[in-house]
Amino acid sequence: MTLNFENRYALGPNETKNLDTKGLRDNFLIENLFQPGKISFTYSHYDRFMVGGCQPIETAITLETIDELLKMPNFLDRREMGIINIGGNGKIIVDGEEYEIAFKDALYIGKGAKSVQFSSKDATNPAKFYLNSTPAHQAYPTRKVTKQEANQIRLGTVENANKRTINQILLHKNIDTCQLQMGLTELDLGSVWNTMPVHTHDRRMEAYLYFELDSSQAVSHFMGTIEETRHIWVKNEEAVLSPPWSIHSGAGTSNYSFIWGMAGENLDYDDMDKYEISAIK
Repeated sequence: MTLNFENRYALGPNETKNLDTKGLRDNFLIENLFQPGKISFTYSHYDRFMVGGCQPIETAITLETIDELLKMPNFLDRREMGIINIGGNGKIIVDGEEYEIAFKDALYIGKGAKSVQFSSKDATNPAKFYLNSTPAHQAYPTRKVTKQEANQIRLGTVENANKRTINQILLHKNIDTCQLQMGLTELDLGSVWNTMPVHTHDRRMEAYLYFELDSSQAVSHFMGTIEETRHIWVKNEEAVLSPPWSIHSGAGTSNYSFIWGMAGENLDYDDMDKYEISAIK
């Protein structure tokens, strides 16, 4: 079987505050996303957001439905999907149309696509397709967006160790989607902090995929309410689910990149509740 999946129910802040380290990791950390020759999905009940990874090697991998979860003949009958490649050059065929997807290129696939197939150009340097999928109630066209076509924002300072570039790739400024938005943040050499000062957005949830991190390094991802923060240590190519009520920030032992994906009722990127650093506990 080429598809693995896990189903995770949502927790609120009161339940989460009582979790130990293992409980936090079991509920919010997603490990082993990229398995050779397979697709792996975690189905979260926060906005029914799905986080997945696909790593084709010698042969192409076809996206199949998940009967136990989706109850539809095709995976995208009632869903949309965003994909960003963090590996070698690859190809995605959507209903017979081919899209060449290079490193950090993205593809949006709209609701109603019947056939999706993933492949790598070189089995010795396989593509690693990072997948986000959300429910959709309108069909928008499938479209490739390169990193160069992203809306780029420079933020942070060297003094605060958070100098970074935010690449808004699958965002409503660039492309039509129902609710899914995705982008890529790259930290400059010498910077380690992301999303600081912190914020929450109660109208949507988020997921972070950390990558371009050496195997000897790690990121401490901070979550929880502003009055009671918690942390999860994250390794390269692991993801974290961020509930609507939680802050989402991180500090690494080196610089790194991360992909953010969002879903919810609001497409306004700046719709967030910001907090001063002095308010964090």
